[in-house]
Amino acid sequence: MSRRCSICGKGPRSGIKKSHSNIKTKRMIHINLQSKKIDGVRKKVCTTCIKNEAKKNK
Repeated sequence: MSRRCSICGKGPRSGIKKSHSNIKTKRMIHINLQSKKIDGVRKKVCTTCIKNEAKKNK
C-alpha cells in the first residue's frame, strides 16, 4: 500500500529521532493521508490538498 498523495505526489520523509541522551536513530515521517471520494473515485489525498480544494471551491 503506497503512502503517497494521489494529487500532489507527496510521500513519506526520513528524519532523525533524538533521545534525551543524544542518541540518534533514523525514523520515517509520514504524511496525513485521508481516503476521499473525488469525481466518483476513491483516492488517498493528503490533508493539505483537501484544505486547498476547499479554498478553491469557496
